[in-house]
Amino acid sequence: MSAPLRRLVLDVLKPIKGPSIVDVARELASLRGVTGVNITVKEIDVETITLSITVKGDNIDFDLFRERLEELGCAIHSIDQVVAGKEIVEEPNLEE
Repeated sequence: MSAPLRRLVLDVLKPIKGPSIVDVARELASLRGVTGVNITVKEIDVETITLSITVKGDNIDFDLFRERLEELGCAIHSIDQVVAGKEIVEEPNLEE
């Protein structure tokens, strides 16, 4: 069995028209294995909104997560962080 996914940070494009980011957050948070979702608007264009989506969970099903995003009209632009394993490993703050 592969290690469970604990956190994902995704750069996502969402059309201006369609569900609000509140609706997107609620839909994603209801997925199996997800315990929390944070959505931050990074940029607004004429037709799209660029979002940073952070999702935390016990065992995130990435394929199901991606499918649900696509059903909501969103597209993953990039995967910026993945945390997997028995626990979440925080990045050290090297600036201190």
